[in-house]
Amino acid sequence: MQRREFLRTLAASTTVGSLPLQLAQPQEKPAPGDGKKTGKGWNILVVVSDTLRPAFLGPYGNTWVRTPTLDRLARESALFERAHPECLPTIPTRRTLHSGRRSFPFRDYKPIPWDNVYQPGWQPMSPDQGTVAEALAGAGYHCGFVSDVPHYFVPGNNFTRGFHQWDFVRGNAEDRYRSTAALDLKKVQERYNSPRAAQHVANLGGFEPDELAFATPRTFRSAMQFLEENRTNPKPFYLYVDTFHPHESWEAPAKYYQLYRDPKYKGKTHITLPYNTLYKHPDLEAVLPDVKAHYAGLVTMVDHHLGKLLDKLKEVGKEQNTLVVFLSDHGTNFGDNLEKVLGKPSGCLYPGTMDIPMLVRHPEGKGAGKRFREFVYTLDVPATVCAAVGAAPKEGVDGKNLLALLEGGSFSKREYLTCRYSNCVWYTDDRNWYFSDIHGNNPRLFDLEADKPFAETIARKAPERVKLAWKQILEDAGGKLPEYPLKDGDKVKAPFI
Repeated sequence: MQRREFLRTLAASTTVGSLPLQLAQPQEKPAPGDGKKTGKGWNILVVVSDTLRPAFLGPYGNTWVRTPTLDRLARESALFERAHPECLPTIPTRRTLHSGRRSFPFRDYKPIPWDNVYQPGWQPMSPDQGTVAEALAGAGYHCGFVSDVPHYFVPGNNFTRGFHQWDFVRGNAEDRYRSTAALDLKKVQERYNSPRAAQHVANLGGFEPDELAFATPRTFRSAMQFLEENRTNPKPFYLYVDTFHPHESWEAPAKYYQLYRDPKYKGKTHITLPYNTLYKHPDLEAVLPDVKAHYAGLVTMVDHHLGKLLDKLKEVGKEQNTLVVFLSDHGTNFGDNLEKVLGKPSGCLYPGTMDIPMLVRHPEGKGAGKRFREFVYTLDVPATVCAAVGAAPKEGVDGKNLLALLEGGSFSKREYLTCRYSNCVWYTDDRNWYFSDIHGNNPRLFDLEADKPFAETIARKAPERVKLAWKQILEDAGGKLPEYPLKDGDKVKAPFI
């Protein structure tokens, strides 16, 4: 076993995208590596867009949301049609992406203070757990991390480990960035219908913000700055870019909103929706077209600035030697399912929540334009990155190397997938789509071989299929699911369930 140097980051200081990226300094001796020199020498670019539904993207069949960058990237990439999260939501999935290890089934939950989310799995990585960035730094990579996901910034989180440069871009969603004290709260209430509205307006700097007031453009600009600064760096780079949009808050810059808005709509802007169903909130059905117009605008904004980043990659002469991966962590719902679910309550794990986009562009063009039906996880992204580099965290990685599919190599296909979100679990295979809470309450089972798979739940009609789902869930959990008190979102269901 060879000893490798890696970098342990300093405590993260917060910056906006226009300021220089923070630099980490070597602090200690290297962790053990695998000693193999099997890397391809490629640069690695991973881009994550939070809460991005495939159903709103051109490459996945959407015809009304403008995504020219992703349309082009899909033609140049392998597209995965059955990609799903290994766990949910934001921070548990980031633990997976940064460590390469399964976060499921959420053992040893230890909540951290100063966040606004408290649910199983939502916590930092274990201090003695290796990370992908540490492994790549030890293999000679220059590692960069740019994000506007506000939960990354919470005191006690440790996701900058292994990165030589990082930039926390402030002001997205409920980020505690600007004071609300000077706001005209009456005007906020007249314009918006959300408890998060005041912080949202304060972070944008007012009621009529320009595009750069939003975090996404500044996040991609900071990523472009990383590429420029490392244009002549002889080391290959690993750049991990993570933008919170199109996650709530659902208000798009005016020029993107105008592409999709209904001029007849005169109601308030709903930047969030309750994580429940339209059966509980029937009045919200009338506002959903406007909510979706803002969501679509945010999707187009992400697509536009992703295009700028990819153009910059080409400008600095790195395009032909860079592996590019684009994905999301999960989706959301706009009442467009059997139970008319809104948002992403953990109790209702429909495709709106569980389907994610995943594109992998091979530097040599292998797999370009192909669509794969294999079951893949968010977990497979760090595994693919590590395979390309020929280095991994000291504990190894749990996912599968997707390059094997693109390059026509040996790939062991999965028969099923499992996932946990808060105190609810999900299972799918070629025939079944199942979810319930961790005690088996409120089970929903859908027949994927039916003409309309999600038109009805067959859980009561097919107990043997429910039993199969539970067998695999428990097997993946090591025999038992850790139990924590149920949250309100774990209990969400339609009246007929």
